[in-house]
Amino acid sequence: MYDYDLLVVGSANADLVIGVERRPAAGETVLGSDLAVHPGGKGANQAVAAARLGARTALLARVGDDAHGRLLLDSLRAAGVDPAGVLAGGAPTGVALITVDPSGDNSIVVSPGANGRLTPDDVRAAAPLVGSARVVSAQLEIPLESVVEAVRHLAPGSRFVLNPSPPRPLPQELLDACDPLIVNEHEAKVILGGDDGAGDAPEDWARALLARGPRSVVVTLGGEGALVASAQGVSRVPSVRVDAVDTTGA
Repeated sequence: MYDYDLLVVGSANADLVIGVERRPAAGETVLGSDLAVHPGGKGANQAVAAARLGARTALLARVGDDAHGRLLLDSLRAAGVDPAGVLAGGAPTGVALITVDPSGDNSIVVSPGANGRLTPDDVRAAAPLVGSARVVSAQLEIPLESVVEAVRHLAPGSRFVLNPSPPRPLPQELLDACDPLIVNEHEAKVILGGDDGAGDAPEDWARALLARGPRSVVVTLGGEGALVASAQGVSRVPSVRVDAVDTTGA
């Protein structure tokens, strides 16, 4: 029934990464490692991860007609992602400027570039692609109205997954489609908008978000794992312990 297990509607960036002993303070210059350029972006990262796990995966995104765009297309093909939905042109490829300290923690500044030019018209033109996926996943490094347009073309019986990062208030149409809505602590608070009745515990945020319309909610808690909330209740899932090297894309 479905041509793809997963379609990701989202961003594709070139990650420009420098290792530093510590991040600079305001007005300070520090020396770092040699510059490394990697394919990245929340959308492309999700698509590559799913394809490497064996899922039939496609990406709907926009890159620039430039060297970074070609790097991304090559990396998607190499990972087994179908890039048929990746449009080129309109602006330079999005770029993330990333510093990583010895503990693996990072600081990131993103120039959206072509990601910001993925329009609702682009999504409407790709409606057959959206309707051919069992699961559609999105983030908010592309225009919000383009994500809303994607949910209007979901196949019957398919599932929509949203990680609203960077966070912003979400329209009801989008909240109602989420199964699950995946947020961290900061994203949960932004979407709840200072709701005084939301409580202070992650379990409270999960229940408050679920009451906003999603069919299920996941609240990620870093090293403490995650909470899953649905009509069946709230449960905690422990994290897998690893030695962090670089949290970019985690």
